[in-house]
Amino acid sequence: MRFLRFLVAAILWIVVLICLAITVLPRFLDARYYRGPVSGHFDGRRFANPDGDDTFAPAARPGGKPAPAPGLGMMVRFLTGSDGRPAWPDHVAVRRVAPPPRVSGDAMLATWVGHATVLVQTQGLNILTDPVWSPRAGPLGLGPKRVAEPGVAFDSLPKIDLVLVSHDHYDHLDLATLKRLWDRDHPRIVTSLGNDSVIGQAGVPAIARDWGGRVPVKPGVEVIVTRNHHWGSRWMADRNRALWSSFVVTLPGGNLFFAGDTGAGDLRWADEAAAYGPVRLALIPIGAFRFSAGQMAAGSHIGPIDAVEVYRRLGASSAIGIHWGTFRLSYEAYDTPPRLLAAIERCRGLSGFGTVAFGRPVPIAPYAPPVAKPVLPAATAACLASPAVRSLP
Repeated sequence: MRFLRFLVAAILWIVVLICLAITVLPRFLDARYYRGPVSGHFDGRRFANPDGDDTFAPAARPGGKPAPAPGLGMMVRFLTGSDGRPAWPDHVAVRRVAPPPRVSGDAMLATWVGHATVLVQTQGLNILTDPVWSPRAGPLGLGPKRVAEPGVAFDSLPKIDLVLVSHDHYDHLDLATLKRLWDRDHPRIVTSLGNDSVIGQAGVPAIARDWGGRVPVKPGVEVIVTRNHHWGSRWMADRNRALWSSFVVTLPGGNLFFAGDTGAGDLRWADEAAAYGPVRLALIPIGAFRFSAGQMAAGSHIGPIDAVEVYRRLGASSAIGIHWGTFRLSYEAYDTPPRLLAAIERCRGLSGFGTVAFGRPVPIAPYAPPVAKPVLPAATAACLASPAVRSLP
């Protein structure tokens, strides 16, 4: 048993050293995915968050105590499972229900496939966000392994018309899945600047736009690439060579908002998305926010507290929490994101934002304007201080 532990630790150290070598040595891995004019978030070489590049900054724990900054030691402890993090299940049962071929008119169905992959069906369109069907999220067959199979078997997917790809991280941009989708359905793939070059490595064409760019889909429906707060990389050496984004899909019955992967930043990106019209359904990340005990958010990942604020700012009538329960990327327990989300929503006096089961098509109610309520900082503080929240692992 001791030898097995030593072997596993040795292998993980080798992986870490390989990653460091990839970062430091081979310059050819620092690919130039995009060339274009300088802007407020592009210096001619790399993209940046205009609201401050704090994507690796640790967020404060409850009570204001800062969480430790991530580093090599933390990475090694995480990889070796020696950081004291709560146990996750090795396997989560998934009960699949095949989605219908199409949903016409203003009716809307949403099916959570897993992580940030959601199938949204409305207006006769089948829309897929950040599709990942691979068993691992990482390069060369490495990276976190799925604990839950995709909620929809690939062969049970209806014909996909539109794919939204938020950025180039492996748990969001899966070349193998995009190639399968392209070969089968030839969908329109929309992403942000530079990611089309990455996707093109698989021989798959994509339409790339800057923040604010638009892609018409059909009368009354278009994709707007919108700002969020994140970063991008495939090999670390190519950090921020491609842009990250959220998306608004304008729809006659109320818009679809997909946050992609994001930290809070200035949070005004949610206000900007809301300005494009009423949001019927928002897909908002709630997981991978804790990298040490008690942490409630990270610079590049919002947790449920900020997710509820995004939902409020969007003025959405319905929202689904995504980016949890599929790949283990952080410290929190498996079910902490949905439990914390429910607690915060109760404390803020909001409703309509929750989680759904893998692979179960969920009807989305028609858009209804939310009841306007003031922001109550004291209520959020009370949530953070409550035993129900503080005890969540």
